[in-house]
Amino acid sequence: MQNLEPELKPVAIADLRPTQMTIGKREVARKRAEWAKRADKDAANFLGSHMIPAVIGPKRRMFIIDHHHLVRALHEEGVEHILINVVADLSKLAKPLFWTFMENRNWLHPYDASGARVPHDKIPKSIAKLPDDPYRSLAGAVREAGGCAKDATPYAEFLWADFLRHRVAAKLVVEDFAGALTAAVDLARSKDANYLPGWSGPSGD
Repeated sequence: MQNLEPELKPVAIADLRPTQMTIGKREVARKRAEWAKRADKDAANFLGSHMIPAVIGPKRRMFIIDHHHLVRALHEEGVEHILINVVADLSKLAKPLFWTFMENRNWLHPYDASGARVPHDKIPKSIAKLPDDPYRSLAGAVREAGGCAKDATPYAEFLWADFLRHRVAAKLVVEDFAGALTAAVDLARSKDANYLPGWSGPSGD
């Protein structure tokens, strides 16, 4: 394995492989709205400053290890190519070793929308096929609302999603997202959440 220089050649979004099972569709919608505001003015600069980290895997397929929501948003907005930053070339590894290495580096999150672990071969083969996890959207909204801080821990938002999954009713998340968000922010500031990355402590602390 070696760290490589950023790949300046555009790569087709359709060819990229995800390294997680789900996305939050509300978060994708938010990023689509952000892109729509900028597309006509500085699309090239935006894309040039948002290179997507990726790993070259078996058969030289490109696996992205972050920014799945942004890539999905761009795909839904009709963007066909993006720039990637290749952080490792693991193309010589057999699949079992590849998946083991990816997990050991926290470059993989094989958990479905119920928080259950799934086999690696169940991870969708394209960004377009990632299903929705409403709790991932809720976790992202909590961070945007100041309920917790952005944290560099890999897949931190999914840890928050699993915390909220067991405390906020699914019906509330689907039917009254604003109400679910209010409850989720309160939970995020409680001491029950103090083990999570980006925990900001109770209000007034």
